[in-house]
Amino acid sequence: MFEYKVVQLREGLIGGKISADKLEKTLNDHAGKGWQLKAVTSVDVKGRIGPGGVEGVLVTFERPAG
Repeated sequence: MFEYKVVQLREGLIGGKISADKLEKTLNDHAGKGWQLKAVTSVDVKGRIGPGGVEGVLVTFERPAG
């Protein structure tokens, strides 16, 4: 049995792309806690203020439950 964790990454509220450094840090931080990368999905993430979205990714991790 596995457990899963989904992390949303984005750069700024309007425009911008995810930096490789930010993604790498997230991957390494979670790997250190036993999480293994399962998938990276590109998404348009809605901003908190006003219309429009930003480019972002959903990073899905898995690890054995328990």
